[in-house]
Amino acid sequence: MSQARPNILYIHSHDTGRYVQPYGYAVETPNYQRLAEEGVLFRQAFSAAPTCSPSRAALLTGQAPHSAGMIGLAHRGFRLNDPGQHLATTLRDHGYRTVLAGVQHVTTNDPRTLGYDEALAGPDRTLDTIAATAVDVILQAATDPTTPFFLDVGFNETHRPFADVDEADARYVRPPAPFPDTPETRRDMAAYHAEARKLDAGVGRVLDALDEAGLAATTLVICTTDHGLAFPAMKCNLTDHGTGVILILRGPAPFSGGRVSDALVSQIDLYPTVCDLLGIDPLPWLQGASLLPLVRGDVDAVNDQVFSEVTYHAAYEPQRAVRTNRWCCIRRFDARETPVLPNCDESPTRDLWLPHGWEDRMIPPEQLYDLVFDPNQVNNLASDPDLAPVLDDLRQGMRDWMVATNDPLLQGPVPLPPGAMANPPDGRSPLLDDLLVGQPDGSTKVIPNPATSR
Repeated sequence: MSQARPNILYIHSHDTGRYVQPYGYAVETPNYQRLAEEGVLFRQAFSAAPTCSPSRAALLTGQAPHSAGMIGLAHRGFRLNDPGQHLATTLRDHGYRTVLAGVQHVTTNDPRTLGYDEALAGPDRTLDTIAATAVDVILQAATDPTTPFFLDVGFNETHRPFADVDEADARYVRPPAPFPDTPETRRDMAAYHAEARKLDAGVGRVLDALDEAGLAATTLVICTTDHGLAFPAMKCNLTDHGTGVILILRGPAPFSGGRVSDALVSQIDLYPTVCDLLGIDPLPWLQGASLLPLVRGDVDAVNDQVFSEVTYHAAYEPQRAVRTNRWCCIRRFDARETPVLPNCDESPTRDLWLPHGWEDRMIPPEQLYDLVFDPNQVNNLASDPDLAPVLDDLRQGMRDWMVATNDPLLQGPVPLPPGAMANPPDGRSPLLDDLLVGQPDGSTKVIPNPATSR
């Protein structure tokens, strides 16, 4: 009996942004390149949040992080409002074998509460173990072609800390766009390159298994990452440096052919796409748009604008962004005017910026960037009177979205949920500062950080 429904293979990484070979970067990732040449690559794909758990929760529930309830990090006590809205639950309910192999970062509870039949690899989340587990699942699936699978393969790479690299490895490396070309930034980026090569090798093992099992033609591969690189001004920031992500779809037609799309898409569009592909009736909580009409060539665009957000990362830093093809508008929702240091991973590049006064640099409460003339997003045009109509339209679009998605920021500052933990915004490091813990009455309690307490 032939299989009527495609398998779904969801491969994701940590903190990779778009810094892989098929996006034009000099990062040796031949398996990503192979996937792009065989599938459809989206050049303008964006995360719904440039932080780990909110981003993944948005993709896997098809809605804004604040709508899903994931306004902070799962391992710090933030939770989904309804785990049953997870994609794994929907696919399991429609006859899929649902398997988690590796990192998921949406819950610290038993992943089966999200709809996974099996959660493999256990606490050993090394790349080798995760890849080997995924390969075993794929080869086993070849023996039962009538039961489709949803296989979630989560690699920890390219999350910090990076392994140190030899000075020679950094000689010909270019740092990311926001940073000066110095020995420190080159070496930091060279370490990222090394992690990306490891990640690519793991992806290659999984793709090779599909070929070996004869399942490549009947499997939709969704390959992406959660958000931008773990560098200052990237991860946990709402410019493209933080929200721009890899997105490659490969599988049965129309997801083939080595095509490139420049249409504006969000990761919340993936859940509706899967439902559309499988003929699953629209689910009431989904906020994205199916990409099938776009990929088939029926339409040129499915979104006029996409949205991203930060509420909590290590610390509270409420921000929202709306992006169109031409403009990016970012609004901050508290009075803080300088960087929230705990929300930036420690790194050699961070260490380069700090002595030069980065922590005292002012951040405007509202930002507007012209992506045609300022793709690096450094020239804030929010105060330009000639652009007031543009800014007003973007503000209205952001507000309409916040109202439609019941954004808690509309009611004022968002308190820590009971039991959830965060660093104080004026701290220096998520590893060193005492923690704030949400209380049932909406207040917070200060406790010593368990990571540093004895």
